[in-house]
Amino acid sequence: MEKMNVNSRAFSIIKLLGKGKGGYSYLVTDGKKEYVLKQIHHEPCSYYQFGDKLQSELDDYKRLLDIGIAMPKLLDYDRENERILKEYIKGETVFYMVLNDCLPNACIEQVKEMCKILYPKNTNIDYFPTNFVFQDNILYYIDFECNDYMEQWNFENWGINYWSKTSEFLSYVEEHK
Repeated sequence: MEKMNVNSRAFSIIKLLGKGKGGYSYLVTDGKKEYVLKQIHHEPCSYYQFGDKLQSELDDYKRLLDIGIAMPKLLDYDRENERILKEYIKGETVFYMVLNDCLPNACIEQVKEMCKILYPKNTNIDYFPTNFVFQDNILYYIDFECNDYMEQWNFENWGINYWSKTSEFLSYVEEHK
C-alpha cells in the first residue's frame, strides 16, 4: 500500500476520494483511524487564480471556523510537502445523492441555513455538491475553500444548479464519465 507522510507521520492510502482545483484528496489511515489527506497540486485551472494554495487553505479554514460552518477539523499540515490532514467525515456526498435520487430535503434546508450565516460575513463557499457530506443529519462542507461574496457565485444563482438533476448537473455527469 502506498504511503504519504504529513510531517513525520506516515499514512497508508486507501483510495483517491477526488481531485479539485487545488489538490487531490485521499482517504488514508494510520492503522488506527481514517483521515483525509489533501495533496496540493499546481495543475493549471483556467477559471481560478491561486497564490499560495496551502496558505489559502489554512486561511480559509480559519475564516470558516470563525463563521461557524460545519466542516471537518484540520488536524495537521505539512508546509514542505504541501499536504493537509483533516478529519474524515464518512458518508455520501450530495453529488452522489442527487445522482441516485436520494437527496434528503434536510440538505437543501441546511445549505440555505449556511448561506444565512455566510452572506452577512461577505463569504461564499464552493457550493458544488461533491463538497458536501450528510452524516448523522448534519450537512458538512468538506472543503475549506471560500471567497469574498459575489452574487453570481452564491448558492441561489450558481450552486443550486447542481443540487438536483438540472441540465447543468447532467452535463457535468456526462463530461466526467
